[in-house]
Amino acid sequence: MHELSIARSLVRVCEDAARDLGAARVTRVYLRLGPLAGVVREALEFAYDFAVDGTVLAGSELVIEPVPVIVRCDACEADVAPSNIHRLRCPECDAPTPNILSGRELLIRAIDHDDVPSAPSSPSRGAVAHPNPTP
Repeated sequence: MHELSIARSLVRVCEDAARDLGAARVTRVYLRLGPLAGVVREALEFAYDFAVDGTVLAGSELVIEPVPVIVRCDACEADVAPSNIHRLRCPECDAPTPNILSGRELLIRAIDHDDVPSAPSSPSRGAVAHPNPTP
């Protein structure tokens, strides 16, 4: 099941992004997924639950946005959705349509995250905290 390695890669990318953003935790990952990406959605969702364990993504939700297959028909000069993704032909004129415009996506679109908790507030009653106290 190569979906587990894909899920682990998604987690690594999101962990890097979370670190760059200063995020304490990723709560949601938005992914665009086309049917020609070679990924089984249900298997990816299952693998994602394992891949996030013990990471800043633990407990996060994977939101998958399906991307339709759209091809350009040179005969009709139109962008169309083929009636069968295993037979890329124009549904209007039945011409072959080898120019795939969308449907191969496997793309992290965005992540939702919680910010890193702020540093403790200054001591109350007017006391001054010194970051490097002298002995």
